[in-house]
Amino acid sequence: MKVLGLDTSTTTVTVAVLDAPDAPDAPDLLRGGPTAAGAPAPTWQVLAEAHVHEGNRPAELLAPTIKQVLAEAGLGPRDLGAVAAGVGPGPFTGLRAGLVTARALAHVVGVRVHGVCSLDALHAGVVAAGGPVDAVVTTDARRREVYWAAYRDGRRVADPEVGEPASAAAAARTHLVPVVGRGALLYPDVLGTPAEGLPLDPSAVHVAALAVASLAGTGPQPLPADPMYLRRPDAREPGAPKRVGG
Repeated sequence: MKVLGLDTSTTTVTVAVLDAPDAPDAPDLLRGGPTAAGAPAPTWQVLAEAHVHEGNRPAELLAPTIKQVLAEAGLGPRDLGAVAAGVGPGPFTGLRAGLVTARALAHVVGVRVHGVCSLDALHAGVVAAGGPVDAVVTTDARRREVYWAAYRDGRRVADPEVGEPASAAAAARTHLVPVVGRGALLYPDVLGTPAEGLPLDPSAVHVAALAVASLAGTGPQPLPADPMYLRRPDAREPGAPKRVGG
């Protein structure tokens, strides 16, 4: 089964295509990824991937990046057996662009969209790169805040949160774990400098791989393809016009 993964929860637009088994024998990616020490060999293969670091233009970049990745994999949209999308947490505009695109593509092709928590995907990438299984995973939430979630024994222990870096640091002290991800890179004075060589943002490879693991019953519970905002959008509907005069 060919699985397209995508994520637009950060300023990096990331897309990948995996060749995954149809049978439910995918590895538990939260306990060990394809390069983690002692991890089982993956039963999926990356056919193509792209990561575009272009700031706040997900709506412009996502469709051509999907087209590029499918072409590099030698596939057309109708060769896909599933679509996996990172649902955040992340900013309103980025998540909306990614999930609308994922739903539209899946509808046209006639396959399901599988939602994956973007912090789970980042955690899986950290583990796959040989990083800590137990950690607080952070991404940039702007406004001098971070999105974060804590992981123990390879599993997320609670729903993701958004707040000042100090809140993620407090969670790390509570669980006695290090902090990883871009949040730690942005606020090392509060969160500690992350280890070199570990991913900072979610990768579509691990978005797709976690969807495969969910289908196999060895990963996190599948999520609906609904955005995980954690905040209200900055844009608001205008209120009633004020009266002028007496």
